[in-house]
Amino acid sequence: MTSHPGGSDDDGSAAEPLVCARCGTRAEGPQPTWTFSVEDGARRHYCEACSRDNLRAIEGRLDSQWW
Repeated sequence: MTSHPGGSDDDGSAAEPLVCARCGTRAEGPQPTWTFSVEDGARRHYCEACSRDNLRAIEGRLDSQWW
């Protein structure tokens, strides 16, 4: 992941709970099994269940250089 120009990867939202962009599941603190995505400039997190359920769609959006 890269940083925004002039900033760090920490966007100051560490105190805010993560919310799954698909199902709305909330989680306090870091969730290493969640997926992070930037879609149309918006940061989105997906819980483990939604990430697993949609793995093919996630992989399908990767550039061919990742394969």
